[in-house]
Amino acid sequence: MALNNKPRLKDAAFRRFLSLVLITLFGVVLLLFLLQTNTVSNLVTEYSNESGLDFELTYNHTHFRRLLNVPKQSELSILLEKRNLLPPRNLDLFPKLANDHITIVLYVHNRPQYLRVVVESLSKVVGIGETLLIVSHDGYFQEMNKIVEGIRFCQVKQIFAPYSPHVFKKSFPGVSPLDCKDKEDAVKKNCTGNPDQYGNHRSPKIVSLKHHWWWMMNTVWDGLMETHKHSGHILFIEEDHFIFPNAYRNLQSLTALKPKKCPNCYAANLAPSDVKSRGEGWDSLIAERMGNVGYAFNRTVWRKIRTKAREFCFFDDYNWDITMWATVYPSFGGPVYSLRGPRTSAVHFGKCGLHQGQGNKESCIDKGVVNIKVPEIDKGGNINSEWGVQVLQHQGGYQAGFKGWGGWGDLRDRELCLEFANMYHFRHGTSS
Repeated sequence: MALNNKPRLKDAAFRRFLSLVLITLFGVVLLLFLLQTNTVSNLVTEYSNESGLDFELTYNHTHFRRLLNVPKQSELSILLEKRNLLPPRNLDLFPKLANDHITIVLYVHNRPQYLRVVVESLSKVVGIGETLLIVSHDGYFQEMNKIVEGIRFCQVKQIFAPYSPHVFKKSFPGVSPLDCKDKEDAVKKNCTGNPDQYGNHRSPKIVSLKHHWWWMMNTVWDGLMETHKHSGHILFIEEDHFIFPNAYRNLQSLTALKPKKCPNCYAANLAPSDVKSRGEGWDSLIAERMGNVGYAFNRTVWRKIRTKAREFCFFDDYNWDITMWATVYPSFGGPVYSLRGPRTSAVHFGKCGLHQGQGNKESCIDKGVVNIKVPEIDKGGNINSEWGVQVLQHQGGYQAGFKGWGGWGDLRDRELCLEFANMYHFRHGTSS
């Protein structure tokens, strides 16, 4: 009898094995379906437990990313990093990008009342349907995510900074219980941290500004499947930038004219470097220092910037733009000019800084609305290819030698910043 039972036992074991294989395959198919169809907000809610999402990142850099000296990721951090692999939405509406498209990157924090304004302005930009809009989030905020998920006027890809201080609630790069605060003495208080040049310890909400910008730049240029072969310019705008209808067409003209009209210009700008200016109205193009509203450059410039990672990461100022003006650009060995038109195509609006006016408050916008009038001349392209170039030399603003406003003295922030520059590159290899 025992001998006769052996084949039956083997058959039962085989059936159990086959059942497990089928269940596993079904789970994989279901997961892939969810990744393609569910919104990020649904996934954050339904898959907060990472045990059901144990799959590897799929890019070629996966095997050496593990060598990075970065904080241990939280469940939310891991989830957001996996969300960054999702393809763009609206492919059914906009299946192909224009061959000469300029990718647009909108980097946002947590000011939904501002984001609604910039999204509405982008919806009216001529040519917006030809390109890809990448929205880079500094952490995860449900209202911000909801606004972006409602965009239907172009291809949209969302990326979320997985090492944002806003993602880590009880550990670095967020707030750690052992962190020094304000001007505390690390030895006397037995706390962790390095003060800045003014004696102040780090504020996670403040350092997130610089961390996000640097992570975003490295990710957009070197870490995304959608842009890793993009050879043209990429336009960068922020959630408090109102974009005129002619912005995209004007930028196409500027980037096409730049090699001939201003071969030494590093970038093209939609707005003057003086954020209060609406332009001179001259019959000429303008070459001036690179502004921080609507700036666009190509991969060649990015590679030059990335070689200055140490200068960027060790400068004691929490502002990415001041860091660039005061230490990175001066290290290039000559003026860093940007080409723009005589009239602005983007406007910085709002009354509050980055960490004010968050949530649904309206106090940071006059009477709860933005009332920016767009003259008729600025609704269509208004760059004349026959214009000459007026070079603005000896401009004011932050220059080489400025020591910085501080807020960036903690060695942990500096090291994490350097790691972002290594995220998509072999440590001892050459940049690609």
